[in-house]
Parts: sequence; structure tokens; C-alpha cells
Amino acid sequence: MSLEIINGLPAHVLFVHAVIVLVPLTALVLVVAALLPRAARRIGVALPVLALVTLGFVPLSTHAGEWLERHVDSDPLVRRHAELGDGMLPWAAGLVVLAAAVWWTTRRYAAGTAAAPAAGDAAARPRTAPVALRAVVAVLCLAVGAGAVVDVYRIGDSGAKAAWHDGFSQKAAEGGEDGEG
Repeated sequence: MSLEIINGLPAHVLFVHAVIVLVPLTALVLVVAALLPRAARRIGVALPVLALVTLGFVPLSTHAGEWLERHVDSDPLVRRHAELGDGMLPWAAGLVVLAAAVWWTTRRYAAGTAAAPAAGDAAARPRTAPVALRAVVAVLCLAVGAGAVVDVYRIGDSGAKAAWHDGFSQKAAEGGEDGEG
């Protein structure tokens, strides 16, 4: 197995599916964790790990895409897709930074409950970050999460157009299953 071809297929075609799934998933989990401290405590270190895995697939996908770009006919749609694809890395890095921040702040403030007195006591409830800090982090998570998802959509749409713009007919081929052949 190489980073360019996997089982006879261009690796980009396979790696990109991981990015398409992981970026929106990471953004969703990040926003939920930022808005709901209880969810953040339950998710724990899985959030920054998920974000790191997501980040890891971005350069794999772009590297394999650059290889594929050199092995297909030159086309403005392919070039546009490659240009858009180069912009995904900062969004994925932003998800990692914010995931680490949400995890760290959740862990930091929840640590104050370790030496809590009796159950049911107000001091026994997990502490959360100050409302202002949580609000700023939540807004940043929403902005970066939305930006990352929109960017994945734009990149994927441009890639689909590049791959399929002249590769199919709207009329079914002879013997097609939709009865128009």
C-alpha cells in the first residue's frame, strides 16, 4: 500500500471520504461539547483525539490529491478543486486547537470536584468554566465548526464537478433500469 494508490484505486478517492465524514462529525461533537459541559465531561479526551485523527486525514487526502492531479488531464475544474482543497488544513487545525481547549477547560474546572464533600452538597456538583469563557469558546467552536463544514462541502462539490462534469449522461443507457432506455 502506498499513499497514492490503494488496491488499484487512487488513494485520494478513499482518503477524501474520511475527511467528508470526520470534519462534520468533529465539528458537531465540538459544538455539543462547547455548549454542554456535561457532554464535554462524558466525551473527555475522545474529542481532541477525534480532532487529531481528522487533522491527520487532511494532509493524507491532499497529498494523494496532488498525486492524482498530476495523473489526470489538465482541467480548470480539477485545478479549482485542488486550490480549494489546500484551504482545508487551517480549518482542521482550528478544530484541533478548539477541541483541546474545550477538553482542557472542562478537565480543569471538573478537577475542583475531586475533593468534594458529601453527595448532594452544592460543592459536590461539577464546576464549569465561567459563563463568559464558555460563551467565547462556544462562539469560536460554532464559527470554526461551521467554516470547516462549509469548506468541506465546497471542496467536495468542486471535486464532484471535476470528476463527473462530462462522465455521465442524463439519459439512461440502453437497457438502463429507469425504463427510458
